[in-house]
Amino acid sequence: MIKKAGQVFEQFHILKYTAKWLLLIIPLAIVAGSLVAFFLFLLEKATVTRWNNEWLIYLLPLAGVLIVALYKFRGKNAEAGNNLVMDEIHKPGGGIPARMAPLVLITTVVTHLFGGSAGREGTAIQIGGSMAHLIGKKLKLDSNDLRIFLISGVAAGFGAVFGTPVAGAIFALEVLAIGRIKYDALLPAFFASVMANIVCSAYGVGHTHYYINFHQTVEASAPFLNFNVKLLVSVIVAGMLFGLASYMFSELSHGIKAISNKLIKRKLLIPFIGGSVVVLLSIVLGTKDYLGLGVNSPDGTGVSIVNSFKDGGADYFSWFWKLLFTAITLGAGFKGGEVTPLFFIGATLGNTLAIISGNPVDLFAALGFIAVFAGATNTPLACTIMGVELFGGEHLIYYAIACFVAYYFSGHSGIYSSQRIGGSKVNFNSQNYNNTTLKDIRKMKKPNKPG
Repeated sequence: MIKKAGQVFEQFHILKYTAKWLLLIIPLAIVAGSLVAFFLFLLEKATVTRWNNEWLIYLLPLAGVLIVALYKFRGKNAEAGNNLVMDEIHKPGGGIPARMAPLVLITTVVTHLFGGSAGREGTAIQIGGSMAHLIGKKLKLDSNDLRIFLISGVAAGFGAVFGTPVAGAIFALEVLAIGRIKYDALLPAFFASVMANIVCSAYGVGHTHYYINFHQTVEASAPFLNFNVKLLVSVIVAGMLFGLASYMFSELSHGIKAISNKLIKRKLLIPFIGGSVVVLLSIVLGTKDYLGLGVNSPDGTGVSIVNSFKDGGADYFSWFWKLLFTAITLGAGFKGGEVTPLFFIGATLGNTLAIISGNPVDLFAALGFIAVFAGATNTPLACTIMGVELFGGEHLIYYAIACFVAYYFSGHSGIYSSQRIGGSKVNFNSQNYNNTTLKDIRKMKKPNKPG
């Protein structure tokens, strides 16, 4: 009898816990979802304005100087962006300035207005994180609840900006530490992601829809197999290449930033030079396909994420050019995010691999779309779920294979320097990276100067 009473008492506390977080998350979801909707609205306007006024791209170097100057003189520690949010979750105390949200929103729109190759997830995460910190402080949450609230803010921003609420919740938990997930924030993060997505959608802001028309058929010679062995092997190989592309992007982005800061003493020259290089590259290549988000193109032709799902929708090196444009843009100090460009890189690389290997283009574009993202952010579970939310669940096994393999082949690298190692992917040469950040690992890998 006592045991049963104890169980009932435990369920009562669970009910109280659920009700508490549901009520706490409502204001966060409303604020974050509304700001993300406003951001996506402005981003669409900026993109269309640039399409209609192509001369704007020539002002990209000056726009970069403005962005960096704004952060230098008014940004405080907001310059750290996503890494600041992650640091505050790992080790509360430093604080996240409320000005982070408007700063990153404005500067990301400016980046896209003038043709910078950047994304939008970074902006959404920073909006969610900074608003969570502001609201959490107003509600006088203790340190543990504030940590959970910040994770929920990340989930709210991610879920709303991509329209993937389940992936948003898992991403917020998975991105904090490679190889380890703590589920204490699972329910609040899920509430935040779902509700913020509902709020964002209520403003009439739509998300791009993608379709896979390929339907698998299994050869009669192997009735005990419910998948195509040749296709399975192709997906594994593609996953390796997706992981290597993730590694290349992460290392190049961080490398450009580090080298620029080391060689160029006048910091405001960095975005000017970076912006000039991006404009020059677009002139040399004779295309503007690699500027901006790259989800669509002005006239529906050319290289874009949407067209990558079609035969002939990308050139063999489209993935490399987008990788280079984005690494230079973000490495030079422009604002936005990496994820949508990673979608572009993955989808176009998948398109190329499908053409070369004779596999279905739309399926491999979708696999690259989520797998390069998985490798660069070290979030294979969230990206597998994202595949289901974006493309349907028919090809779930291939989503998982591509994302899991890419995750391993990207090594101990990633776009978020403050991401920690909860469990090493492999212990190569007895090297154990546990409890270190990716920033620390990058320093450890640098060759020692002779001395």
